[in-house]
Amino acid sequence: MSIEARLAELGITLPEAAAPVASYVPVVVANGMAHVSGQLPFVEGALVTGRLGEDVSLEDGTAAARACGMMILAQLKAAGLLEKVERVVKLGAFVNSTGDFTDQPKVANGASELMFEVFGEAGRHARSAVGVPVLPLAAAVEVDAIIALRAD
Repeated sequence: MSIEARLAELGITLPEAAAPVASYVPVVVANGMAHVSGQLPFVEGALVTGRLGEDVSLEDGTAAARACGMMILAQLKAAGLLEKVERVVKLGAFVNSTGDFTDQPKVANGASELMFEVFGEAGRHARSAVGVPVLPLAAAVEVDAIIALRAD
């Protein structure tokens, strides 16, 4: 089954790929790997902002991480790479959080579980989930990815 068909089956409509907010490109392919720049959480066109442990709930943070995952998929689609995904290798999740917030892994699950839903076993990946004091544009979460591509 194609990834587009799988998305349709899941009822997932990808957002429009966001333009970079600084001097970088969204996706770089090197040695059969797509490196996807950190993606911010846009829900219905609005950026999810705030800090976990302060004014963003765990549930909203998890949904924000899922939105970051959706944007990773949108960037791959925009680059013509979505159907070439062989495996999700690694996700890096950055959570805008207070010093006493320790549920970054639960927040990152929003993106991780999306990758498994879409790609099945090929969506299981290595991951880091870290708390940071601030993110660009005051985003609640940012997620980047390394994706292995099929050689065809």
